[in-house]
Amino acid sequence: MGSFSIWHWLIVLAVVLLVFGTKKLRNIGADLGGAVKGFKQAMKEEQTKDEKTAELPRQGESGTTIEGEVKEKQQG
Repeated sequence: MGSFSIWHWLIVLAVVLLVFGTKKLRNIGADLGGAVKGFKQAMKEEQTKDEKTAELPRQGESGTTIEGEVKEKQQG
């Protein structure tokens, strides 16, 4: 009773085909595929944008490192 057999799934598929029709289901599949493709493309663009901004120095930073030595301050 917990799981469906193959016959249950075939009957559900037949009912869905009768209600929506093959053309409408094909259009829904194409729209869903386009949405997933657009989502993946936007994620790639965002990732490359983040990588480019990480490479650029922040405002006020020259991008160079100054090496030096810190000495203790003596009280006089």
